[in-house]
Amino acid sequence: MVSDRGLQVLRAIVQDYVDTHEPVGSRSIVERHSFGVSAATIRNDMALLEDEELIAQPHTSSGRVPTDKGYRVFVDHLAELRPLSSAQRSAIASFLGDPADLDDLLARTVRLLTQLTGQVALVQYPSFARASVTHVQLVPLDGRRVLVIIVTDTGRVSQRITGLADELDAESIERVAARLVPLLAGRSVADAAEQLQRGAELAAAPVSAVDRALHRIAQAAAEELDEFRQNRLVLAGSATLAKREQDFRGSIHPLLEAIEEQVTLLRLMSEMVADEQGLSASIGRENAAFGLSEASIVASEYDSAVGAARIGIMGPTRMDYPRNLAAARAVARYLTRLLDEDEGRR
Repeated sequence: MVSDRGLQVLRAIVQDYVDTHEPVGSRSIVERHSFGVSAATIRNDMALLEDEELIAQPHTSSGRVPTDKGYRVFVDHLAELRPLSSAQRSAIASFLGDPADLDDLLARTVRLLTQLTGQVALVQYPSFARASVTHVQLVPLDGRRVLVIIVTDTGRVSQRITGLADELDAESIERVAARLVPLLAGRSVADAAEQLQRGAELAAAPVSAVDRALHRIAQAAAEELDEFRQNRLVLAGSATLAKREQDFRGSIHPLLEAIEEQVTLLRLMSEMVADEQGLSASIGRENAAFGLSEASIVASEYDSAVGAARIGIMGPTRMDYPRNLAAARAVARYLTRLLDEDEGRR
């Protein structure tokens, strides 16, 4: 059982190690923090923390550094998060203001988080399986190409150019649209996708040019709706890993592979347990099952019309947890507000 002063000493060690990247000794703690006790007393506290495997001595005659377990205890006992400055809050409002669409908003979000934290930023797309299709339009581009536009009630817009087997005039495209739109409009994304998959008229062998066009356009629409339902990540700041490579105990290649694959990061973020504020952290060896024991991820939930998703920050275990959690929470709250306002306008 760690005493209250022991937790304060642990907090000092974490803060000083994050700031200096140097092992922390008892004398420096006495000099930098107002504990009102001697260096010998601090050494006793550090010995108890070492017995609890919360800190470790990397080299003989050196100071102490936090362990993964120590970072976990530090995060679990955070009394408050470091507040963002007024300039940082203004930057959030300015950077995220007036996005073109959801894709643009989330792309801006990860770029902003990377600028605020200097770490890799990740944002989950909300799942649009429960969203409803509100608009379907076919726009002829030329005789053999059609732009398929699908819009949902959440503002998600899909545009895909589809090639046709036969050359069709505008009237024929309108006939295709008249058969396709009732299968999609007013249905949930999941239901619309199922309608396309099991629709009897689409399953039949196409015999006319209009049938063949309907079949091909329906396939394209089904692929777009399937993408709506899949979990996706937007990422930024991968280059920061190379800049911070010395902060990692081992290779950064598993992190680079996870960024490229995305599936691992999606699984990890979906399994993180949030506190009552919607904040969560997964630290070092807690990520071993995902091959990411060299990294920590902190996250905050944001809300959209179709459900909650997460904003995350990934970096070395030696990260500024209070600042990164505060940044994730502030950006998540602003993102939620923007999405609420956008929903209210529709």
